[in-house]
Amino acid sequence: MFVLYYCDHHDIPLPGGHKFPMEKYRLIRQELESGPQFRFAPGPLARREDLLRVHDADYVDAFLSGTLSESQMRRIGFPQVPELIARSLSSVGGTVAASRRALIEGWSGVLAGGTHHAYRDFGSGFCVLNDIAVAAQTLLDEGLVSRVSVVDLDVHQGDGTAAIFAGRPDVFTFSAHGRHNFPFRKQTSNLDLEFENGTADEEYLSALARVLPQAFEFGADLIFYQAGVDALASDRLGKLSMTASGLQQRDEMVFRLVAAAGVPCVVTLGGGYAEPIADTVLAAASTYRSAAQILRAM
Repeated sequence: MFVLYYCDHHDIPLPGGHKFPMEKYRLIRQELESGPQFRFAPGPLARREDLLRVHDADYVDAFLSGTLSESQMRRIGFPQVPELIARSLSSVGGTVAASRRALIEGWSGVLAGGTHHAYRDFGSGFCVLNDIAVAAQTLLDEGLVSRVSVVDLDVHQGDGTAAIFAGRPDVFTFSAHGRHNFPFRKQTSNLDLEFENGTADEEYLSALARVLPQAFEFGADLIFYQAGVDALASDRLGKLSMTASGLQQRDEMVFRLVAAAGVPCVVTLGGGYAEPIADTVLAAASTYRSAAQILRAM
């Protein structure tokens, strides 16, 4: 069985009408618990010293002490409550743990993470700490890997990740996202693929098939796959028009390239804001099931 890390036991109380579907994390885990492929472990709390590998000390300490300014919290989009600290640390810690496990078992995942809008010194867009950046830098610093690729297929650009690793010869960042969606001031990844509003399965998959292999030509020792499912047509924040079948084909395309390269892979959950929420739950669960099916021989 493959191990997936979760952090939904750290619940964040959100005000009524808040647009972030916090319950999706628990629902996705429960959906995957119905099958035999996985076992589940709580994400351990990330250490401050690991956060400082990519984040500014003043920002980290203000977050950990609950003293970020009102404007900083508005940019993040969550209330400044103790539960947010524990959940954010568990999300990052889960990605670090999944990364270590992937090096041993071929792949692993976290039912959270993919918080790619967090920059070195500020959070943004529901992202407090950049879990992929922390995990990648931790393994690089420890000499467990020498080159890392980030494949970010969330519908929103992985701007924080691109900014943190800009100019780095040991990290390749690829983001495929909506041209006219958040963040409205884009960063420059090593490779960016942009889609117009309303892009559907055929156009999306054709374009992705043309450029995705470049992320694997980098020769990474570890692949991070940010597998947001907010490209669904029913997603409130996505602006694209993909079907669940199209997303499954997207995932299978990624995992077949991972398997062909023989490179360990970490899967993070990323975004998903569909109405009904069941669309997000089933699409995200499908991502992990596809990984288990295709990567089982690694």
